[in-house]
Amino acid sequence: MSMSQYDYIKDIARYALANDNNRLLETLYSLVDYAQQINKNNFALQLQSIIKEAQRRSSFLGNTHQLIEDAILNDIILESMMSDYSLTDLVCFPSVKKDLEYFIKERNSDEVLTKLNIPLSNKLIFYGPSGCGKTLAAYVLAGELHKSLTIVNLGAIVSSKLGETSKNLTKIFKKAVNERSVLFFDEFDSLGKIRDYDQDHGEMKRVVNTILQLFDFYTKDCIIIAATNQIQMIDDALLRRFDFNIKLDYPEQQQVKELIESILEKGKFRFDNLSRGNAIMNKCNNISYYTIKKTLLTAIKRTILDNELNSPCTIINTEIWEELIDDELVK
Repeated sequence: MSMSQYDYIKDIARYALANDNNRLLETLYSLVDYAQQINKNNFALQLQSIIKEAQRRSSFLGNTHQLIEDAILNDIILESMMSDYSLTDLVCFPSVKKDLEYFIKERNSDEVLTKLNIPLSNKLIFYGPSGCGKTLAAYVLAGELHKSLTIVNLGAIVSSKLGETSKNLTKIFKKAVNERSVLFFDEFDSLGKIRDYDQDHGEMKRVVNTILQLFDFYTKDCIIIAATNQIQMIDDALLRRFDFNIKLDYPEQQQVKELIESILEKGKFRFDNLSRGNAIMNKCNNISYYTIKKTLLTAIKRTILDNELNSPCTIINTEIWEELIDDELVK
């Protein structure tokens, strides 16, 4: 039988009065999970902040070493947040969306699969050209699963001091386990690459071994997402640890159309020349989603600024957009 909010409150009171800090902390994190499941994301994030602040104060009072550890983690973590993105925000190939949908269904059916002794998938790697939705896909999964997303600063992890990289990785994984968050590594090849690197060969080998060990013992409650533009640079043994290797590639005509329509619909915009607009869309081969969206939004803004006396303007000057796309094509 699932617990109610009142059950959690009673357990929190019981463990607090008994000074059972370990079970108290475990119950508080369970309440965070429960709040995320019922879409009380702001409350979940606030409760996480309270827990972190209490742990920080405790460290300050009794453990100077831990205070230093927290400062290091603050440098390594770029951001920790709740995501409100959903699958509807991601334009991609049907095969990619199908994989993501099944991953979400699997995570939401964890009790059923666990009872059948079927292991849960919890590690994905997104690869492909820049600007094709790898980071957005991470936000989408965190949003759909109502989990906080922890974005890791790989530049801070890969320390110039030999031995520090493996230690920093262990700290990050431990923190993610405690918070049951989605751990997101962008530019993952900077950790897993096995050639064309300047650092000591033995150090990079130790880093890869550390990641392999952390992956193997990482709790199934947590999720790891990695992203890379250079999947060929990642150690094969490391790649095999991922449950899904998903390529997010340049859009084809159908995806370009979906992306453009989503942008136009949000602002109720339309092209001044529909035929020309369609012709420009046909030009968008080997151009990233990001570039297409950036150029169209720029064209919308410039059209509005050119017609400020007739504001609000919802007609897009396709000549402006075509010039911007042509500039991208010659880069």
